[in-house]
Amino acid sequence: MFGINKEEKKLKKELKLEKTLTSISGLTRLPDETHEEFVARVNEKCKTTQEENSKGAQEMYQYCIDNNFGMGLSKNWSIKHFLLIQKALQNDERVLMSFIGLHNYKSASKHDNNFAYAITNKRLILAQQQALGEVVQSINLDNINDVTKSSGILSGTITFDTIKEVFNVNVSSSAATAITNKIHEILYSQNTSAENLSPSSAYSPADEILKYKNLLDIGAITEEEYNQKNKNYYSSDLEFTFIYMSKKRLVIGTQLLFLF
Repeated sequence: MFGINKEEKKLKKELKLEKTLTSISGLTRLPDETHEEFVARVNEKCKTTQEENSKGAQEMYQYCIDNNFGMGLSKNWSIKHFLLIQKALQNDERVLMSFIGLHNYKSASKHDNNFAYAITNKRLILAQQQALGEVVQSINLDNINDVTKSSGILSGTITFDTIKEVFNVNVSSSAATAITNKIHEILYSQNTSAENLSPSSAYSPADEILKYKNLLDIGAITEEEYNQKNKNYYSSDLEFTFIYMSKKRLVIGTQLLFLF
């Protein structure tokens, strides 16, 4: 009886551990796998993940060194900051650039110390490993309104204007220009790619004119407002040879659409 209770306790303990390991690793114990084999497989995956994360963090730091994009207080701490970014990356996310600077810079004595930054194909990620705790924040690229820089003799400040906040990052004067130019290059490239991928992203005057015709029909706008819209489109520099709209018909080039 005592032996059975002991085995039950051992089994419950193993099941509890396996549940925890599954939540951490995403792996589940296979039907023909022993508890010990499952634990060993999870440990192996964790080891591989740690090695990959460490490699990614070191590559981001080396990118900063190679491009004069900041070096931080020390290599060890900078890699710790980048390690947080590496862990935050999604499966389909690629790092396009990285840099290091003094976050929330207001003056030489008023800032949040060095942060690591990475711009991916999706967002800007910033992180700082602290002695007790950590800071990780991300901003979607679509939510970045503007990125500007101001430079002095020794240092420069990069200002990020986002939907929610505005913050400064202080780096060396030469790095400020290089980092800002690279950020602009990436943002432009991402915006261009998004426009090319969006279906029928080209401006369609016909759709707009039809929209105002429907608004007139339901009484949402007056005939005066309708005529003004017609005049605006008629005088606009559009890709069509000419546009004319009356209450009954719409002519675009040589195409006639009846709007009864």
